[in-house]
Parts: sequence; C-alpha cells; structure tokens
Amino acid sequence: MSLLDTIRERRSVREYYGRPVPEDALSRVLEAARLAPSAKNLQPWKFIVVTDAGIKKRLAKASFDQMFMARAPVIVVACGLPGQAYGRMGRYMSSWPVDVAIALEHLVLQAAEEGLGTCWIGAFEEAEIKDILGIPADVRVLALTPLGYPAEKPASRGRKALEEIVGHEKF
Repeated sequence: MSLLDTIRERRSVREYYGRPVPEDALSRVLEAARLAPSAKNLQPWKFIVVTDAGIKKRLAKASFDQMFMARAPVIVVACGLPGQAYGRMGRYMSSWPVDVAIALEHLVLQAAEEGLGTCWIGAFEEAEIKDILGIPADVRVLALTPLGYPAEKPASRGRKALEEIVGHEKF
C-alpha cells in the first residue's frame, strides 16, 4: 500500500482486540516517531509506553473517562520537553507542540502500516496524567494514543475539498 493509501485508510479506532502488540511492530512504530523532523533537529520529546492494566485504566479515567483506551494493549503518552525545544519558531512560539505532533503523527502512520489502530486523545487532565506517570513539572503532555489491533472498521468521516483548504500565491 502506498503512503497516501495508508493515510486515506487510517481511522480513529475506539475498539481493540486484547491481542498484544508484537515487540518488533512496537519498535517500528516508536522508530517512526524517533525519525520525525523537528525544529533545529532538537527532538524535544519523550514517549511513554504503558502496558500495565491498572495504569491504563487510570490514564483512561484521567482522559475524561474514555475507558475504551484501557482496552487497547498499549497506551502511548507523547510528552514535550519545552526546555529542549527551539524557542522562537516563527519568532513567536516554542516549537515543542509542533515537533511532538509531527513525531506522534509519524507513530500513528507507522501503526496504520503495521495494521494497528490508534486514536489521538487530546481530552485529558494533564496534571493527573503527569501524576500517574511521574512526569516532571517542566515536561508537557501533548496527547495520548491507545495502540492495538482494531476490533472495528470505522467509516470515513469525510474531508473538506482541496479547494477549501488551499490558496495559491495568497490566502
């Protein structure tokens, strides 16, 4: 399958089989995140891989009770390291949220290539997630994703037409 086909077919998965993710597949998924570009190549990220059932339940609860997350064999927590990021992207913002988002998207796409499902989770209480995982105060949590074999095939939710989102030569 081509990369564009993988992107077209990828869906947010909320039901997972309990089958474990093989170590080699998990390694490739994490390697894809590691290889992502970042501002000035600073790579201001850390990914926490969670497989413990009790911790997964606590993370799901801290993610506004999205308990489907805990049924996936793995939850990956994407963290940003602001102190290690480029501080003036566009001359007005730190690069860490963009850098971590790119790396997490690489992870998501490689997961799809491996036949694994993910679901970008942005609804969570950061302080609770940090407490559960012992994340230092100077580290930020950008997103979480469950990771596992999909037990559903969600329908496409559609996308805007290219003409609606692209301008040529000016806005």
